[in-house]
Amino acid sequence: MQVTIDKNSGYCFGVEFAIKMAEDEMEQSEKLYCLGDIVHNDMEVNRLSEKGLVVIDREQLQDLSDCKVLIRAHGEPPETYRTAIENNIELIDASCPVVLKLQHRVKTAFDRMERENGQIVIYGKKGHAEVIGLTGQTLEKAIVVMEESDLDKIDYKRPVTLFSQTTKSTKGFYELSEKIEDRIKKSNSEFEEVPFNANDSICRQVSNREPQLQRFSRENDVILFVSGKKSSNGKALYQVCLNENPRSYFIENETELNPEWFNSEDKVGVCGATSTPMWLMEQVKTYLESMEENALPI
Repeated sequence: MQVTIDKNSGYCFGVEFAIKMAEDEMEQSEKLYCLGDIVHNDMEVNRLSEKGLVVIDREQLQDLSDCKVLIRAHGEPPETYRTAIENNIELIDASCPVVLKLQHRVKTAFDRMERENGQIVIYGKKGHAEVIGLTGQTLEKAIVVMEESDLDKIDYKRPVTLFSQTTKSTKGFYELSEKIEDRIKKSNSEFEEVPFNANDSICRQVSNREPQLQRFSRENDVILFVSGKKSSNGKALYQVCLNENPRSYFIENETELNPEWFNSEDKVGVCGATSTPMWLMEQVKTYLESMEENALPI
């Protein structure tokens, strides 16, 4: 059996940067708080908690003072920074530069939409950390959509500016964008033109993984997609693999491997989400190779 790890899988630079900042800070401090899971991968979260990283939520943040809190790559809304100032909290800001730039674009567009009686629409998962940071730039007025049924929330007689969560599917964004544009045209006569501005704000490091994973999935007989179950990016990229290769399996770690998935002559590809550490994919590869060596029925 030939087992290969996809060289393009693993952390995006934003997550890698946040984890490096956390590890560097914990070398100097006994305790570092992190607002939410630093990455949507339980095994990595557990590894860092053993080093002193304490995960808190926004309610717990209100009760903290005179300490250090890490802001992860997903970014945060303005209220988090206000709380930090009020409570004398030192923020270790590891917000991804791509996310920070998007927050600025959303804020600028929101100010314009307020003047023009328009709406900000965000293609993303409601309640997702990054989306909370984006809607925070709009005084919580942004409309979050993910499914076609969510489109009923939009007023198609008013201007619409659309953005996307950086880790969403490019295909999904353009499909939703077309549907919004169609509804605007149907809701207005040919003499009325309602402005619609669609901004593809998906991170290119993320979107480029789709064609790379398509190729990787076709090159292998079996695909093991390693990701935390909380990862939106993981769910989207796994679907890319499954569309190309029906023998694709979503696993969190090596303990979920099933010998019945494999034949001895298979080429097996191991890949993962932008929140999947390389050490975990290597662990899966090593475990699978040991299964074969131990002559398990594969």
